[in-house]
Amino acid sequence: MTLRWGQLARSVIARFVIVAFLVQLTVTGGILLFVQQSSESALAAEQKALVTDLRDDLVSAWHAGGDAALIRIIDARLAQAHASPLVILLATAKEDPIRGNLGDWPTVIPAETDWRAIELYRTGSDRAELMGVSSTTLPNGERLLAGHVITSSVRLARVNEEAITAALVIGVIFALLSALLIGRVLSNQIQAVVTTASDVGEGRLGRRVPIDGSGDAFDALGEAVNAMLDRIEALVSQLRMMTDGLAHDLRSPVTRIKVTLERAILETEDETALAALERVSGEAETLLGMLSTALLISRAEAGIGRDRFVDTDIAALLEDLAEVYGPLAEDRGFEIAVEAEPGLHAPLHRELMGQALGNLIENATKYAEGGHRIVIGAAHEAGGITLSVADDGPGIPAERRTEALSRFGRLDPARHVTGSGLGLSLVEAVARLHQGSFTLEDNAPGLRAAIRF
Repeated sequence: MTLRWGQLARSVIARFVIVAFLVQLTVTGGILLFVQQSSESALAAEQKALVTDLRDDLVSAWHAGGDAALIRIIDARLAQAHASPLVILLATAKEDPIRGNLGDWPTVIPAETDWRAIELYRTGSDRAELMGVSSTTLPNGERLLAGHVITSSVRLARVNEEAITAALVIGVIFALLSALLIGRVLSNQIQAVVTTASDVGEGRLGRRVPIDGSGDAFDALGEAVNAMLDRIEALVSQLRMMTDGLAHDLRSPVTRIKVTLERAILETEDETALAALERVSGEAETLLGMLSTALLISRAEAGIGRDRFVDTDIAALLEDLAEVYGPLAEDRGFEIAVEAEPGLHAPLHRELMGQALGNLIENATKYAEGGHRIVIGAAHEAGGITLSVADDGPGIPAERRTEALSRFGRLDPARHVTGSGLGLSLVEAVARLHQGSFTLEDNAPGLRAAIRF
């Protein structure tokens, strides 16, 4: 099912997918951000702790033995610098170097600081290195700077950041895929209900929503819908049986009445009585036609007749109809033309489809006042076949076409014309029998009645 952007914006499933994606993205992003911030904080705290411990050890050494003891521990620590790169500088109050691996006191480092990241050149090195340093002033006024090279730690933090970024990208992809999967599952569950409802709407009353036995909300919905459909099918079946039975039972007495009227017409010599009998006989004939049409509609809506579908050459069928209804149309001032794509074949109930199209042709000859041409057409449209009967009369306003399709519905201009109001209902029932639809459309000018299947 294809959705346009406007429909997509109004789609509940689409909004659910977006919300699910945003929730998962927020959770994933929040967790990864927390991990990144925590790891960076832990790394920074560890670096600061190492520098603080080094500074405190050096200060303790000075307190224990003065400059001599401090110089000895500085030399010892720097001798091990290959394993743990250190930066140490003991300077005078005037910042002149006494001992360490820095050539000068950094001008940007104050006498007292807990932590500072700065790029410095160690003695004997030709490249600057990023260092974390801490400085303090000894009781005798001398300055002491202690620190660690943190280039590798920064590199590790960068690698960690790249890994978390990659994890976030992967998380976004998985969040989107999982949201789409959830949306697809929900859409499939809902589509099963929609498909069942559409099939029932087209007359296949035996269709039911699939139940998987999970007992979840969709199962509960399916069971409720199926219970409703069971009730609807039972009521419709009863109504069809009653309608079919009533129409069938009425045909016999109406036929007897008509036979009696015809016999009376033959035996009556009074002109007034004869005229009255002929009018009553005409009404009986109309009633018989209505009963026959009602039976056909009832049986078509019940799906009776699908076993009589045969492969039909549609162009040949339309040519036959044009030949049969041509004289009637000519008497009423119309010409009939056939416009059918060659080679169209479809399985049809030939008699019922012929009667449905015949009803449409007769309607056109009756109600297309002022028109002169009726076109019977057949063509491929939107992946199916469309059979149509079009005239060039006054047509029917769009707002009244639904009324024209209602059973026994007759528009005001048609009241003076003999008819039952069941002709279009029969056409609609035949269209449903063929799993199609029937619509009334503007022919500009005139009306176009189209059966699509």
